[in-house]
Amino acid sequence: MALRSLPLALALALALGGCWGGMGQQEDAPVAVSVIGGAIAGGDPSGGALSTPQRVLLGATAQGLVRFDAAGQIEPGLAERWTVTRDGRSYIFRLHEAEWPDGQPVTAEQVVRLLRRAMAPGSRNPLAPFLVVVDEVVEMTPQVIEVRLSRPRPDLLKLFAQPELALFRTGVGGSGPFVAEKKGNIGLLLRPALDPAQAANADAPAPRPGGHVLLRGGGAALALSRYQLGRVELVLGGTFTDWPIIGIAGVAPEAIRIDPALGLFGLAVVERKGFLADAANRAAVAMAIDRAALTHAIHPDWQPTETILATQYDSAAAPAAPAWGPLPLDVRRENARNQVRAWQRAHAGPVVVRIAMPAGPGSRLIYSYLAVSLQSVGITAQRVDLSDTADLRLIDAVAPYDSGRWYLATACVLCSDNVAALIAAARDAPDLAQRAGAIAAADTALTADTAYIPISQPLRWSIVSARLTGWQGNTRAWHPLNHLRNESE
Repeated sequence: MALRSLPLALALALALGGCWGGMGQQEDAPVAVSVIGGAIAGGDPSGGALSTPQRVLLGATAQGLVRFDAAGQIEPGLAERWTVTRDGRSYIFRLHEAEWPDGQPVTAEQVVRLLRRAMAPGSRNPLAPFLVVVDEVVEMTPQVIEVRLSRPRPDLLKLFAQPELALFRTGVGGSGPFVAEKKGNIGLLLRPALDPAQAANADAPAPRPGGHVLLRGGGAALALSRYQLGRVELVLGGTFTDWPIIGIAGVAPEAIRIDPALGLFGLAVVERKGFLADAANRAAVAMAIDRAALTHAIHPDWQPTETILATQYDSAAAPAAPAWGPLPLDVRRENARNQVRAWQRAHAGPVVVRIAMPAGPGSRLIYSYLAVSLQSVGITAQRVDLSDTADLRLIDAVAPYDSGRWYLATACVLCSDNVAALIAAARDAPDLAQRAGAIAAADTALTADTAYIPISQPLRWSIVSARLTGWQGNTRAWHPLNHLRNESE
């Protein structure tokens, strides 16, 4: 592939890629991984949201009580086993023998303290608002802790498996599954952390080099250039923003993997003034969008959606559909045009909607379809940066656990007081039946309020070499670095 056929940014990335030492694809070589989203660096979830490279590094070097396997299912982390009481208000975890990077044993007292820190009311940990149901975390024995809840929550383990709840000591690090060490100027070398149980067994085999990981960060163009030059075997963290670069880079189709990710991809109302002050006007924006054309412009298998919830989850009803849902696109747009004209007659001015979106070629493509859709009903769109003042803001988020309340609380950036009260009622419901009813009511109310305009599910992609047979697509779009190759290999 000639460099002159590529955009300047990708051509430069390919040129720079040659400066990076490659580990090759020998069977005993470390697995080289490039994560899209910036530099590889540690992060503390108590300071706010983590970047994708920070999440990958934290998940690799600091496990929680439990963690996700390759399929996105729960597997043991620091806890070797756990039980849930019959009433669903208590989780009891038995810890296995583990060590911190400084060789000190992991104790139940430390685990309790670190969990309390992560879930503290003042914490900026992005998962803290969904853990208010936790009354207390207590040390029962030196190996056993209990998480006591004010109300039953069957989905709590999936939250505990998120890297935002990985347990680490500041200045020391986490307990694995890997330990990181700087590898010159080419990234971090992750080697399997010491397992005290195996260390006591003189016959236990030493970790093979193929179980090591060389971790790098950077932008999408650089990550793809590394892959094309054989410098890495796996690219993680791809989203819709950089999807068009794959075609330009000429990546082999069999290496491109798309996760069946579930979550939110749509426009949240962040300004309820002017035209967007009225729910009928917000519905006009929602009706104008040609979702099928927009999603298919990115990928033919990226399916549009018109509901907030991806599925029923823990709601008492199926996902609420908007009143205009059964109408064909031309009828929707005619209704939207009438709504816009009525507002313009009353206010004698144009309708302009500012849409905050991230940077990237995929984002520009999405915006162009949104702008054309809105223009078709008399609305002028203006694209602004995510940090700028806006009327609508794009939400692109994978659900961390399977609950309708996460969808509703995340979509409700600026919804009505009534909707906010219903979402709070779902959080505070004393039992699962009342919680399910409150979630269904909040879903119906938020759909009618049109404070969030669904478009699709999040698009998440990876580039995977044939050697990494352990990689599996999953609804979490999460790929642990210790599960990249099958155990038998």
